[in-house]
Amino acid sequence: MADGENVITLFAMVIVAVMVALVVDRAARRAEQAARARTEAALLASYARTVLTSPYPLVRLLEKVRENFGLTSVALLEHRHGKWERVACVGPTPCDEPDEADVDVPVTPEVHLALRGKALEAADRRALEAAAGQALLALRQQRMAAQTADAQRRAETTELRTALLSAVGHDLRTPLTSIKAAAGSLRDPELRLSEEDTGELLATVEESADRLAGLVDNLLDSSRLATGAVQPQLRAVAYDEVVALALSGIDDRRHVLVDVDERLPLVLADAGLLERVVANVIDNALRHGRPGSSVNGEPVVEVRASAHASQVELRVVDRGRGLPKGAGDALFQPFQRLGDRDATSGVGLGLSVAKGFTEAMGGAITAEDTPGGGLTVVISLPAKEDA
Repeated sequence: MADGENVITLFAMVIVAVMVALVVDRAARRAEQAARARTEAALLASYARTVLTSPYPLVRLLEKVRENFGLTSVALLEHRHGKWERVACVGPTPCDEPDEADVDVPVTPEVHLALRGKALEAADRRALEAAAGQALLALRQQRMAAQTADAQRRAETTELRTALLSAVGHDLRTPLTSIKAAAGSLRDPELRLSEEDTGELLATVEESADRLAGLVDNLLDSSRLATGAVQPQLRAVAYDEVVALALSGIDDRRHVLVDVDERLPLVLADAGLLERVVANVIDNALRHGRPGSSVNGEPVVEVRASAHASQVELRVVDRGRGLPKGAGDALFQPFQRLGDRDATSGVGLGLSVAKGFTEAMGGAITAEDTPGGGLTVVISLPAKEDA
């Protein structure tokens, strides 16, 4: 009888042990599934953040997939024009077609995520399918961004063309009219001109031609900036040398006071572009200088330079009326002639071109009020590092 009870007890204990083992195994599997689910959720959240926060997320997303799953290469392939094309890829020897992949994840019939390096488990494939969906979103986002940028460039070009047509109607015609009138007077056989009158007419032709050349130069430079055709050749340049060259082409240079120490650090710039920047800014300052601010009753512009940490600043200071309130943002926009004393000074491209050239060289150009009245334009460029 005792032996029978022992058998029953043993049997019950075995059953309990089996039940406990089953419960423990199920709990372990559920814990493993929960851990895998948390890992997948973290990966998907990371992929989503990449797509949402990066302006061009596709390559970065593919690199994350490659690292997370220990792959050799990852490529996003698209079937276009009857053949497969690699839209983006990371890692060595990426696939050119889905058939070459160790793991092929179709996103759509035309878009596949092709992975090379090792085979993956079914659970990993589920995460990869979600990653492939994010890759498709990233691709569409980049294409939309590119289309938006292209549309913006087209709109800016159209706006520039419209503004140009409205501006050149008067501003290019004025010097041409002066040249034609002066030339007509010089060629008129019935018009008796004194030597002094002849000299004045010839001076008018020369001044109008110079003004016309300056307008055309700024128009061409503005066009180059709008099309991205400006490619600066950066080298070490001295501000004092560039200012001297810029002043050599300005008729009213006698009204410009220069205080630029030749011992200042050199700057990294394209000498030709920087000369145009300085000339345009000084020319703008001369037009806005206040009459009576010099001993001869003519405008005076001051050009100063100083070094600040890794930057060297050139300041062009005038004592004119300064900017209208709230007009600072518009100062460097094309076709702006804020505060001009006349309507014959140009098409309003000088400072716009100066800003474009300066930024193309890795510098910055800003405007600030001159103490006591007027405007100061600051050209800041990186100093050349000592070898």
